[in-house]
Amino acid sequence: CETCSEEEAKYRCPRCMKYSCSLLCVKKHKLALSCNGVRDKTAFVSVNEFTDLNLLSDYRFLEDVGRTADAAARHPTVHSPTTKKLLYCLRNKARRCNIDLRTLPIGFTKRRENSTTFNCMEKKFYWHLKLVFPHCHAEYTLKGVPDDKTLTDILKPYIDPVESDPVVCQRLKIYTVSPQSDVQILMKIENRKQNSVR
Repeated sequence: CETCSEEEAKYRCPRCMKYSCSLLCVKKHKLALSCNGVRDKTAFVSVNEFTDLNLLSDYRFLEDVGRTADAAARHPTVHSPTTKKLLYCLRNKARRCNIDLRTLPIGFTKRRENSTTFNCMEKKFYWHLKLVFPHCHAEYTLKGVPDDKTLTDILKPYIDPVESDPVVCQRLKIYTVSPQSDVQILMKIENRKQNSVR
C-alpha cells in the first residue's frame, strides 16, 4: 500500500495508479492528492503502449461525446432567443473593447459555470476568473472581477504575506514565502492539441 506502507495492496486507483490496501487508505490518498478516482479518458498514451483496450476506450469516449453533444443541441436553452441575444450583445461589447471573446458550445461545464457580465452603466466587464496554483494543487474561482483591477490586487488576498487570509496563506505557503519577483503569472493558450499544453 502506497498510503500506509503496512498492508498488502488490493486496489489500484484508475486515475493516478496508486496502490491501496483498504477503503480508509483509498479515502486518505484521494484527500492527500486531490484525486477524484475517476479514470482520465483523455490522458496521453504513447504509440508503443497503445493496445486494443485503449482503442475501445477511445471509441466509447467518442460515442459519449456524440451523445452529450446531441443532448446539448436538443436542450431548450440552445434555442432560447434570450440566450442568443445576451451572448450576441456580450460579443459586440467585447469587440468594441478590442477583446477577442470566444465561447464554448452549450453543454460544456465551463460555459455553464461562467458568470462573466458587462455593466452598461459603468461600461466595464466583470470577469469570471479561475486561479490555479500548481505547486500547491490549489484552485480558486473568482466571480465579478472588474476589468480595471490589476493582477497584483487580484492576487493580494491569496499570496500577500500581510493581507492574505491565514488559512489560504498557509495552503499557498510556497508562494507567500517567495519574493514577489519570483512569482510568475501565466495564462493557458487555448485551442492547442491535448499533448501540447502551453
